[in-house]
Amino acid sequence: MKGRPGVLDVAVALEAPWPKGDWEELAEKAVRAGLERTPHAELADLAAVVEVSVRLTSDAEVQTLNRQYRQKDQPTNVLSFPMVQPDVLPSLANSDDGEILLGDIALAHETCAREATERGVTLEAHAAHLIVHGTLHLLGHDHMNDAEAEAMEAIERDAMAALGLHDPYPIEDQ
Repeated sequence: MKGRPGVLDVAVALEAPWPKGDWEELAEKAVRAGLERTPHAELADLAAVVEVSVRLTSDAEVQTLNRQYRQKDQPTNVLSFPMVQPDVLPSLANSDDGEILLGDIALAHETCAREATERGVTLEAHAAHLIVHGTLHLLGHDHMNDAEAEAMEAIERDAMAALGLHDPYPIEDQ
């Protein structure tokens, strides 16, 4: 399918200790659900291949990436590495390059598995949420202040509902 116009190409690299499964389908659905709920939804329908890479790897590798790129020497659940500057995204609708590399997303297995257990959801459901979250970061969304966080969480909730999955930010009763 790679190379065909109008394709959202989500490539998944599966590393130990992630279990085998249909991660490519899950990742493609999660990226699409996130993308379609942003002002950049038209990217999925361009006459170009829009590429996102998802690496399912270990806490150790994510810790190395986090230290190298963010100067934080600890694992985290998800890292995103955008390949397109946010201010360039609107002009991509006019692209005739044939290929747009949105960026890379990396998920840390041990952290994701622990968080899934803490939240009472499956590893697959939590990974889907983190891929949606990572996709939004690739598209320039952030959560550095309350307004940005609320806007991003609203998109994530909507995307997860569209996927038939849990609300990633349930409001706890006081």
